[in-house]
Amino acid sequence: MPMREAGSKRSEQAARALVVGLLCSLPAFVCLRAPGTSVIDPDLGWHLSTGAWIVQHRAFPRFDPFSRLSAAPWQAYSWLFELLLLKIYEWFGLKGMVLFTAAVLVAIAAAVYRLVNRLGGDFVRSLLLTAAVMLCMVRIYTPRPWLFTILFFVLELDVLMRARQTGSSRGLLWLPPLFVLWANIHIQFIDGLLVLGIAACEPLLARWWKSDAHGPRARNLWAILLACVAATFVNPYGPGLYKVAETLTSQPAVLNMVSEMQSLPFRSFSDFLLLFMALAASGVLFRYLRLAPFETLLFAVAAVLSFRSQRDLWFMAVTAAMILAAGLPAGPTARRQAPLPVWAGSLGGIAAAALVLAGTAAMHLSNASLLSLQAKEYPVQAVEAIRQRHTSGALFNTYNWGGYLIWKLGEPVSIDGRAGLYGDDRIRRSTETWSGNPSWASDPDLASASVVIGPADDALTQLLRSDPRFTLAYEDKTAAVFIARHDGKGAGGSVAALQQGVSRR
Repeated sequence: MPMREAGSKRSEQAARALVVGLLCSLPAFVCLRAPGTSVIDPDLGWHLSTGAWIVQHRAFPRFDPFSRLSAAPWQAYSWLFELLLLKIYEWFGLKGMVLFTAAVLVAIAAAVYRLVNRLGGDFVRSLLLTAAVMLCMVRIYTPRPWLFTILFFVLELDVLMRARQTGSSRGLLWLPPLFVLWANIHIQFIDGLLVLGIAACEPLLARWWKSDAHGPRARNLWAILLACVAATFVNPYGPGLYKVAETLTSQPAVLNMVSEMQSLPFRSFSDFLLLFMALAASGVLFRYLRLAPFETLLFAVAAVLSFRSQRDLWFMAVTAAMILAAGLPAGPTARRQAPLPVWAGSLGGIAAAALVLAGTAAMHLSNASLLSLQAKEYPVQAVEAIRQRHTSGALFNTYNWGGYLIWKLGEPVSIDGRAGLYGDDRIRRSTETWSGNPSWASDPDLASASVVIGPADDALTQLLRSDPRFTLAYEDKTAAVFIARHDGKGAGGSVAALQQGVSRR
């Protein structure tokens, strides 16, 4: 190849890498532009507290250490994520939560681009599909372990689609190590096994399902599937994680009461974009891919999961992008381009990291500003008043505040975001009590509480003002704190001390 032509090719690859780096950094800028989503997530507190408990006790919890449930069995199935999150928080504080979310989103965007570009090869189309996937997922840009599930899911699809293109099983050997990591970070490794199971069934279905699809031999796919299942047992709880997964998927009431588990409301552009991608993918499946078994079954699973629960919308976004990249015919002016070489990929990664760091500096992200954002959503001042006056005892709190109270107070909470631990009945009862349901006064968790802390404008807060069992001890614009009355000295000292700090603003 002439030197001038080689130089031109390298310049083109460098330009493409920089554009990809810019694209992958855009989700991070969304986090930096709205950092509150990373620090007001209701599960952040109990994740950090779990990591701290593991470090302190040098063990993995078998029973719940944070709630008022008596010796309730509980497994920290995201323990590796929680240790990572705790370390980042110790290094960077709340700012670290934003940077962590941004960094994983950059990795997800890069993995999505790699997947669709390998399947389609058209540079502009790959950019558009990657941007569409990341935009569809904007409502779940929070520091949760599901970010790693999305990343691992994309990587798994990349490996499987590569194997189906080449017919080689060698690349599948990456999957068992991936599942070892996945099973220690997030319970939704089950989704990855489901995808692998669909791939293993495809050669069997091909006997009667007319399709042009080719791939590795069925015995190789089944061997990898069994190896991946065995790999998921390499965790502190062994096969017990499957029992946790069963519990989490068998709580119908949670789907109606927890916002992230509810179906898409279709009140934002990103929701309609996801619907459009799903419709486009279904058309491509029928018209160009001729209902290939793997893509068709994966699309069906994605439709059920993603339109059933907001937290799983990524499943359809990634699946639809994969189908569109693999099935859409090339346009008359399209030019298939080879994947970027290692040096160009590294250049794109450096560019994305530099852009994120520059954005962080330009937006003056600080722990003080993030704490102010957190105080608008959580009882920051009320908790400080309780801690300063050494008020303690069993708490009665709202579902969304439980994780924060575990983190900041260390007292047993009545409920928090671990839906699988509490079950449908307890979550429903807590929701009804805080809504002022006629049966609120008979809630046993409320009756046995020493401290009640909740939003200042909630129905239960207004009812407790006239409840003789409790005394208002603190109030600000965000939260109100009530202390249980007791005969004799009981909590009187605590009430008096807290009342000195009551502020009505």
